[in-house]
Amino acid sequence: MRGLKSAGLRTADLARRAGYSAQQIRNLERDGVLPPAARTASGYRIYGEPQLRAALAYRALAAGTGPVEAKEILRACHLGPAARALALLDAVHARLDAERAELRLAREAALAIADEPIDDVRATDAMSVSELATALGVRPSTLRHWHAESLVVPDRDPSRGTRRYSPAQVRDARIVHQLRRAGYRIAPLRALLPQLRRGRRSTDLTEALAAREADITARSHALLDASAHLSALL
Repeated sequence: MRGLKSAGLRTADLARRAGYSAQQIRNLERDGVLPPAARTASGYRIYGEPQLRAALAYRALAAGTGPVEAKEILRACHLGPAARALALLDAVHARLDAERAELRLAREAALAIADEPIDDVRATDAMSVSELATALGVRPSTLRHWHAESLVVPDRDPSRGTRRYSPAQVRDARIVHQLRRAGYRIAPLRALLPQLRRGRRSTDLTEALAAREADITARSHALLDASAHLSALL
């Protein structure tokens, strides 16, 4: 693998090559993300290819899996054995693969649910919190949380004041459940649900799921970018 022509870099030089500030480079070295720099007789840091590769690998890994796990992987690369770092990286790839599988299932289920017709609705078709929780396989507290976040807001029984979910609200809950399983956060769902209720269910779900897939793909690319640098370090 070709070198990066990075011998004898000062802190500012390494920061410029890696896209960080000088203070961030010092912090990454302090945190064990970069191997320790050599020192001149007067105490100035001198960096080389290992530090540059580590900094570039960390940048890509942080985009692919987050800064905490990226730091753990880089520290494992420096401390050895190599199997430890590779196991951590394998776990990240496995998690992304699982997210892709969940996304595929969510796409199939959510689009099918969204297009279900709701005809011949009767008052007795409504479900209580416990009934819907059981049907979805979630805790009642989960439904209450969705209510508090304005994702699925049930009606109230006029005589008892208890929550009752209409067939349309049950359908919304089923969609939310599938998208939450696929990794969607509360805020994007809160923005999506009003669009679904206005009748653009299939279109908006397709766009939302495509955005989720693009995010997973971007993280996969980031891990691929990190691989060359990690291979050189190991």
